[in-house]
Amino acid sequence: MDRISGLPDELLEKILSFVPTQVAVSTSILSKRWKFLWMSLPKLEYDDTCNRYPESALEEFIDKNLPLHRAPVIESLSLHFGGDSNVEPEDIKRWVEIAVSRNVRELDISYSHSEKEIIFPSSFYTCKSLVVLKLRYVTLMDVPSTACLPSLKTLKLESVTHPNQESLQQLLSVCPVLEELSMHFDGDHDGVFTVIVPSLQRLSLYIAHDLFLEGYEIETPSLKYLKLDDQNIMEHESDITNMPKLNEAYVDLVSHDLKSVIGTVTSVKRLTICSPDNAYGDDLVFNQLQHLTLCVCKNDSLNVLGQLLKDSPNLQVLDICVIEGHWTDEMVCWNQPSSVPQCLLSSLQILSWSRYFGRPQEREIAIYILKNACCLKKATFLADTEYHVSNLEMIKELTLSSRASSTCELVFVEDDDDREFEAESEAESEAESESE
Repeated sequence: MDRISGLPDELLEKILSFVPTQVAVSTSILSKRWKFLWMSLPKLEYDDTCNRYPESALEEFIDKNLPLHRAPVIESLSLHFGGDSNVEPEDIKRWVEIAVSRNVRELDISYSHSEKEIIFPSSFYTCKSLVVLKLRYVTLMDVPSTACLPSLKTLKLESVTHPNQESLQQLLSVCPVLEELSMHFDGDHDGVFTVIVPSLQRLSLYIAHDLFLEGYEIETPSLKYLKLDDQNIMEHESDITNMPKLNEAYVDLVSHDLKSVIGTVTSVKRLTICSPDNAYGDDLVFNQLQHLTLCVCKNDSLNVLGQLLKDSPNLQVLDICVIEGHWTDEMVCWNQPSSVPQCLLSSLQILSWSRYFGRPQEREIAIYILKNACCLKKATFLADTEYHVSNLEMIKELTLSSRASSTCELVFVEDDDDREFEAESEAESEAESESE
């Protein structure tokens, strides 16, 4: 302990920052040197989501120690409380007020009491130092007209209840430099929501399947990244406009019309799509698209592949996969393009196919791409033998198919141990054994 105590305060504080705040405070009994070190910690975390503390013990601990904190700036304050916690909304309000007075930069609050509403102190809505705000399972009451969060750049809202349809946009409107917004909507938010943020650069939306949703409006002229995970099964409208700077998009839809979304992401260089629709309309061109990831978990998923290839003349990387957490349906035949898409003739270099079952429909697509992709450098298949098609049989079928690119490397990865090998060498070994 003496050797540790001889370290500079800055290093000791760094060490203490890696342990829970309650543990850091307990080191104050070690010696006079340690007595006040915890009071300068830049990050404070209080977590009782698992009800690990005796009744009222944690709130009494925070009430006693948080006001003693000496750091001129609290870099981060996390308050996480489960549904059985004895913490009251008034407690959180008081602690937030203290954090604001200490120029808090990041505030992370999770409060699972469904019947108790947190009312933030007025000072919270005018906090000039706050850069990151994360709220989970709280009810966000009306934003005062005097509110302004001039430094807030990151806002994450998960299962946050809004008193009315306008309250979300009221909050967003008082964040003039907001750059990143993440929202998780579930059954506690109904009706219509609006996201109009001129400064926003990254937007992630998750919409639960059982949400009573009428629609949403998004207008974000500075947006560079969009993730739209719309699992809602109800019929609803979407109005997504004005995203000329969009560079990457992730679109995962369960029942929502792909046509109403796809037209807003034609400027992207990277695109991930999962949709039940087998088409999205005509007159769309993805001139900038270089990397396409297509999830084929739904039975019509591959039908849209032909259209995407046709409409993406500069595509360089094609990744066919099943997104983690998605189930695979029985596949139907794909709509083969009437003429060879331009990207196959001049730009496609990489093909990656994970969960390749070797079913007739998949073989047809794989052989078509190999036959027509003139610039293909590498084609990788993650073999899945669920449908009782052996890896070797898959390899032989594709190895013996014609390839437009003489330099294309054909690689298989076994599903069981992720062992990678070149298809040609495996097929040749089998051929030699048969000749013997």
